[in-house]
Amino acid sequence: MSLSIRNQIPGTVTSITNGAVMATVRTRLTGGQELTSAITVDAVKDLGLAVGSAVNALAKSTEIALATGPVTGLSIRNQLPGTVAEVATGGAMATVKVTIDGGELTAAITKDAAEDLGLAVGSQVVALIKSTELALSAA
Repeated sequence: MSLSIRNQIPGTVTSITNGAVMATVRTRLTGGQELTSAITVDAVKDLGLAVGSAVNALAKSTEIALATGPVTGLSIRNQLPGTVAEVATGGAMATVKVTIDGGELTAAITKDAAEDLGLAVGSQVVALIKSTELALSAA
């Protein structure tokens, strides 16, 4: 299946915590980082997920925020350090490609934000992704 979601990062499920309706799924990426996804219990069942399952973590580029360093005092658990590989700006928006251990992410942010953060090739950043905005697919 082809998707318009640019960010498709392979990993392996390390834990699943089921609630009444939602579940949190921890995934270790090929680069060693850990991500948490909040998906429905039905999705866990439909995908046949279990510890050890191969998955792809999927995040729309518009759901990735960037910071110039680690952020504390924030509910966003998924914080992936990386290096800016490319910045492309338009009239209102910018796309920023970030190299992380084991892959690459693309963030779509405002042009003003990219300028305010001083983003350029080689800049160190942290990609922030809410667990509720991180989908999973069976690999």
